[in-house]
Amino acid sequence: MVVPPLMLGVLWVESPLETRIFCSVLLFSWVVYLWEAVLAWRQRNVYKTTTHVPWELGPIMDSETFEKSRLYQLDKSAFSFWSGLYSEIEGTLILLCGGIPFLWTVSGRIAGHAGYGPEYEIVQSLVFLLLATLFSAVTGLPWSLYSTFVIEEKHGFNQQTLEFFFKDAIKKFVVTQCILLPVTSLLLYIIKIGGDYFFIYAWLFTLVISLVLVTIYADYIAPLFDKFIPLPEGELKQQIEVLAKSIDFPLAKVYVVEGSKRSSHSNAYFYGFFKNKRIVLFDTLLEDYSALNKEPSEEPGPESQMAGEESGDVEAKSKVKNKKQGCKNEEVLAVLGHELGHWKLGHTIKNIIISQMNSFLCFFLFAVLIGRKELFSAFCFYDTQPTLIGLMIIFQFIFSPYNEVLSFCLTVLSRRFEFQADAFAKGLGKAKDLYSALIKLNKDNLGFPVSDWLFSMWHYSHPPLLERLQALKEAKQD
Repeated sequence: MVVPPLMLGVLWVESPLETRIFCSVLLFSWVVYLWEAVLAWRQRNVYKTTTHVPWELGPIMDSETFEKSRLYQLDKSAFSFWSGLYSEIEGTLILLCGGIPFLWTVSGRIAGHAGYGPEYEIVQSLVFLLLATLFSAVTGLPWSLYSTFVIEEKHGFNQQTLEFFFKDAIKKFVVTQCILLPVTSLLLYIIKIGGDYFFIYAWLFTLVISLVLVTIYADYIAPLFDKFIPLPEGELKQQIEVLAKSIDFPLAKVYVVEGSKRSSHSNAYFYGFFKNKRIVLFDTLLEDYSALNKEPSEEPGPESQMAGEESGDVEAKSKVKNKKQGCKNEEVLAVLGHELGHWKLGHTIKNIIISQMNSFLCFFLFAVLIGRKELFSAFCFYDTQPTLIGLMIIFQFIFSPYNEVLSFCLTVLSRRFEFQADAFAKGLGKAKDLYSALIKLNKDNLGFPVSDWLFSMWHYSHPPLLERLQALKEAKQD
């Protein structure tokens, strides 16, 4: 009698290569999903069972904030589970039902009606891409609405009206297409005419595009969605300029972005190359500038310029949901000390180098695999081998195991960089202020400071709060 597992093994070996490729893609996708589900289940158990402030957190977190954070993260975890399950089922059904070749055929018909026959593969590819992103936007819309107007609203973070949300979504879709379609068409053209070494030219093209986008994003793209104004003259701006000069950071401008019209979450970042770097602060990070700290009856001062006309869409009552949000000037400087530490320690350059090495490797492997007809046959492309479909199959499906491993390695590296940036801020004498800033930011964003070790190891690009505070504690006491 043949043992069933052995029989399955024989059937697997004897099945066509196309079948094995397709089944492997589906199997790996579900294995990753189940792994993520197990990690999420472990973390949800932490949220459910940790109902009191642990003793080590007593000095930095009150029970009310702890409970708010716990309930917020529970809601987010449940939402993530159901949205993830939907996404996995949707992706599986698309593959099983031949959704990709069907959409390619529809794209060909649309292009044909416009006078572009099968020989115009790039035109058909752009129609396919437009339809695919439109489908993704429509199917993802209910989840985005629920996340924004149920979960974020329930816990006091949402600052958007429904009208603002839809205007923003349409604007994002249009801007994305204006960038995605021309870039994709040029990439496909380069691959078509590049000969045996097309992967080098394709990699160089994507490198140039990524550098251009990083350079122009905050000046030309981000302002389409949020209002940026120069940080007003005053003590904070002077202190930032002194801090930048002390570490030879070539600061050109400091902006405040009106994040409060969208959400009460806070952030800060810098961008730019060479001698033209800029710092961007969310108004929700600044205690003295955040619109969320203003009473409805307050007269707008000079600092309220960043509120803008569009902020009128936000009801006055929403502006006091998080009273005294943000950090004091000294704490903002400590946060910037951490961010500028990434620049001083070369983390930004290192990340760019790693990203481009990975991109070159992927294009090289793509060049090796693109000629394999079995890859296209596995996804029901028997008579044609479109370049765009090849990019999708190889980068999204064939490389998925490699991408999972790479993502984990980058997460580990990111945590290491975060500790180093904290240490850099500590070296600037800002350990005490960074310590208090991290606590405030965790409170403002309702971050839950207790985590399952396995979930944290796999997902957290930043170290858990307690680990960061412990690393700062000794210097803070000094």
